[in-house]
Parts: sequence; structure tokens; C-alpha cells
Amino acid sequence: MHSTVEVFSLFTDFDISLFKAGKHFKLYEKFGAHYLEKDGKRGTYFSVWAPNARLVSVIGDFNGWNPHSHHLYVRWDASGIWEGFIPDMSLGANYKYLIKTTTGENLEKGDPFALVWETPPKTASKVSTTWYEWKDQSWMQKRHQYNGLDKPISVYELHLGSWMRDPAHPNRLLSYGQIADKLVPYVKDAGFTHVEFMPIMEHPYYPSWGYQVTGYFAASARYGPPQELMYLIEQLHLNEIGVFLDWVPSHFPGDAHGLYRFDGSHLYEHADPRKGYHPDWSSYIFNYGRNEVKAFLISNAIFWLERFHADGLRVDAVASMLYLDYSRKAGEWIPNEYGGRENLEAVSFLKELNEAVYSNFPDVQTIAEESTAWPGVSRPTFSGGLGFGMKWMMGWMHDTLNYFKEDPVYRKYNHQQITFSTVYAFHENFMLPLSHDEVVHGKQALIYKMPGDEWQRFANLRALYLYMFTHSGTKLLFMGGEFGQTVEWDYNQSLDWHLLNYPAHAGLFRFVKDLNKLYRNEPALYEKSFSPEGFEWVELGDHENSVLVYYRKGYQQKDDLIVVLNLTPVVRYYYRIGLPYKGTYEILLNSDHEIYFGSGVNNDPVKAEPYHWMNKAYSAKFTLPPLGGLVLKKTK
Repeated sequence: MHSTVEVFSLFTDFDISLFKAGKHFKLYEKFGAHYLEKDGKRGTYFSVWAPNARLVSVIGDFNGWNPHSHHLYVRWDASGIWEGFIPDMSLGANYKYLIKTTTGENLEKGDPFALVWETPPKTASKVSTTWYEWKDQSWMQKRHQYNGLDKPISVYELHLGSWMRDPAHPNRLLSYGQIADKLVPYVKDAGFTHVEFMPIMEHPYYPSWGYQVTGYFAASARYGPPQELMYLIEQLHLNEIGVFLDWVPSHFPGDAHGLYRFDGSHLYEHADPRKGYHPDWSSYIFNYGRNEVKAFLISNAIFWLERFHADGLRVDAVASMLYLDYSRKAGEWIPNEYGGRENLEAVSFLKELNEAVYSNFPDVQTIAEESTAWPGVSRPTFSGGLGFGMKWMMGWMHDTLNYFKEDPVYRKYNHQQITFSTVYAFHENFMLPLSHDEVVHGKQALIYKMPGDEWQRFANLRALYLYMFTHSGTKLLFMGGEFGQTVEWDYNQSLDWHLLNYPAHAGLFRFVKDLNKLYRNEPALYEKSFSPEGFEWVELGDHENSVLVYYRKGYQQKDDLIVVLNLTPVVRYYYRIGLPYKGTYEILLNSDHEIYFGSGVNNDPVKAEPYHWMNKAYSAKFTLPPLGGLVLKKTK
């Protein structure tokens, strides 16, 4: 019954040559299942890459999962592509590829390019489309004004399935549309400029949080169809909120229906387990040296930016890609051709990825989660860098959290922990993350990392946030951190929204809102975020009192801000601070204000005296609030 599949192709010779060269970055327009019209008949065209298969047939509910009735044709050009048109097969049909291997195995595989999968634990692909009438044109035309490196970028990181659930049915996930109705007004009210979704691509194992992807081109069916995700993104855009997506090109799971041993051979993954198996995650590593695999991954990045209007990709686990000996002992890895531990194929892939992304979408950002001192991660490829727009500043995160965990009595002995980040702050375009990784696996919620009684814990956390939002770099805060979620993050349940009924939590949330507002309204906090010219230490040596003073500077002198942090619970009266100019200085933000659940140690506007102090011509005395911070600005 082979005749029920008609000969047809979407591929041109040029497509094939680009695919073989690893230079075709819109493979999703050709591969997968495409519902279309051929010779006046509607049906579905299928194409799949399986160069080592002896036979490929389409099985599904349309043919009773019969492996003998719908064989695809293999192309004659040694591309390894199998294809064909099946008349009358319409949208919504479930299907898989039955792949007969050279050793006689029969593998049932989902479609690597499927746009929709069945809801897990089911594993079939579905014939579908990403057609959608977008209404966010005005955002797309002006988003360069929101995504630039000299713009405020304050990211709210969240996991869709556990941000909020229906209180009446806590086991049921909300749909993309239901999430949109709740999330958009909330993020807008909180003042974040962007959201970052933890991976929303289809993944079989829910406790992987989405980091073990099988359906790279499909939005997870757990929350509804792709068009509903588009609606969610569109609603965020209509409210001037950008959208970053977590993206995982580092590894994939070994599920039988996924990419692993796709045609019986190691097609997508490296054949040698020393390069192809991931010891940390029991998963498989892409073969970055294989052209077709590179084209698959870069096409996938372009797909989410083009079809889903994403404003950027946060690339997960970059360090695990860059090093051949990542998480491996001696003898478990193979050096590169020069004897080094750098994965040269992955380096070249990442450079090509960023070049492709930025040449197609100059107004987006790629952000690397990279935890080592690899040089030039966020530097352009033409100057030897990897080409990312930004890099997570993991060192800042660890040092800062370790410092704040200390009882304030001992902070003076660890003063350099809080000042050290500025030594290397401008080597990269850094994003300061307090991410999901810091509130799982026994690490506690942020509020419980803080020492002291309830009042002190909240004061410490507000001071930490003030430090974070006035430090050079863009910002990222994981959901729940904005109101002091008290338990560790659990992917299987909603955040504890009832906490906002308590004054301490409501005060913290109000403070985060005002911090976001300050960050967006004060150019000194973002215009020179990645330049040493935007930051100046005024007092970094007062470890005895655990006091820090620094300036943040914008393009214009009138925008300069002065930040003062007192990281002990002692009120410091008459603390003299060096000031750059004469005039009156007002407090723009005080983390100790009563409205934030603070103690209310306040300063009226203070006039600078011509008294030389801290290497400045002027100075004034301030009362420094306990475990608190002040942001000062010269009045006009």
C-alpha cells in the first residue's frame, strides 16, 4: 500500500546543500508535518532526517498504527531525508515515525520538528500549525528601545506550572490563556520589564522543570495549544513587557520516542559517551561537530524568535558545553586536537548561533548561563568572543548570598565578599541573577537565608535587593522572591499567595515595586550598566561598620545617584558621606521606611557642606538606618 503516499517535496537543491553544510537556519519550514494542498487535494507532507534507516513509515490513528501502509520515500541526494505526501490527513492527527534500522530494530519516534505533541505521558506528535494573527506589531517595531544594553532590564523568572494554580483544584495546571489573565497585570504592577519563562518546550518528565526537552519546536501541551502561548506573549507585549525564553541546546533525555539513537545510530548525540553522555543529568549531548545537528539547533533558536516573537533566549548550561572535562574525572574525557579541555566544536556552534540570531533579530538578547571565567562570553565574535548579549554573574550571586547569610556581627570579617564583584564586573555584560537554582535542593527560600528574627530577615532581604538593583548590571529575580516566599520552590504547587496578607510580605512586595520603578526611572542605574564609568566606589573600606558607599552614573551628571548601605542592625547617627557637588540631596528610596515594614529611620533632605571627605570636596552627615540602604540624588 506504498501508493497511499505520494511523491512530493518542499526541499530545493539549495535547501539540501545548506542543510548538509549546517547553514540552513529555517529547517522548520521544510521538515516535520505540513498540512497543505497538492494537485487540488488537502493532506499532510512529512519529512524526517534518518540517514541510517532502512525504511521509514508514518504510523498514526489515521491508519491504525499500521507500519506497512504509509512508507516515505528516501531522497536520492544522500541527504538522509525521507519524505512524502499523505492525502486527506488533516490537522490534529496523531502520528509517529516507525524507523526500521540497519540492524532490524523497529523504533517508534516522535517528530523532531513536531509543532504539537500529545499531553504527556502520551508521546505521539500531532499534525499542527503555528498560524496566528499577531496584534503586537507596535511592540515588535519599537522593542529595540526596551531590549538595549543601555536600557533597564529587570527580569521576573518563572515556571509556568507553579507560579499560580487554581485554589479550588491545586493539582490542575492553568492554561497559557488563564496564566495570561493573571500574570500580565501582576508583572506590570510589580514593575518588571521582562519575564523569563523556564523551558516551555515539550518535555516528558515534569520534575525536569522543562530542562530535558524532547519536542524542541513544540510549546508544552500541558498548558494548551501553541496559539495560546502566543496569546500570552502578545498580552505581555501589549503591556510593554518583554519575553525571554529558557533554551536548552546542551543536552536531551534518552526517552525512547525522542532524539536519542533516532535512526538506530547516534544521529543527534555524540557517539563516544565521553563526549555524548552527560554524567550530571543522565542525558545526551548534541554532536556540535555535525552540520545537520548545528542547523537543527540554530533553526530552533530562530523558530522561537520568529514564530513566537520571543525577545531573547537565555541559554542554559553553557559551561557544560564549553568544557570537554565538565563534571568528568581524568580518563572520562577526550582532549581536543590541541590537547586542551575546550570543546572547540561547541565554541564554534555558539558563535554561529549568536551570529545567526543577531543578524536576523538585532533587537533581541541572548543571555548565557555560564559559571566559569571563560573569557569574552558576552563579547562580539569578531573580537574573539562567543557573541552573547549578556552573561549571568554567578560569582556575584554566590558571594552576595554567602555574605548576607552571615550574622551581621561577623560581616566585618567578610567585607571583601561584598566588594569583590566590582573587580571583574566589567569583563562581561553581566546580568545579576537570584534564580530558581538558589531556592531548591535544600538551599531554602531567600528570606530564610537571611539571619536574625523576622524583622531582621526582611530588613536584610530588602537591603540585598537594594544592593542588587543599584549594582552595575541587569537584574533577574525568581518568582516568589518579590514577596518573600517562605518555603523552597516546589514545581508541583502554586506560590503561597496568601503571604501577601501579612505586613512583612506586603511591605517587601511594595519595596520591590518601588525598586523596579526607581531602576526604570533613573538613567544612572542602567545607561552605563556595563561600563566602569557608570560605577564609582566612594567608601569600600569601612568594614568595621559594614558600610558601603558608591555612586552610579548615567550619561548626564544631573542623573548621578549615591547609594549608602548599612549592613548591621545598628543605627549609625551622624555618618559623614562624601558628596560630589554642593546643593541639597534628597532620599529617593529608603529600604527602612515604615511602608516596607522597616523601622522608619528617616532623613530629611540634607545640604552638602564644603567639607572635604572620602576624597570629595563636599560632604554631609546622615543617619543610616539599621540593615538598610539609602539612594540619594541632588535636587534640581
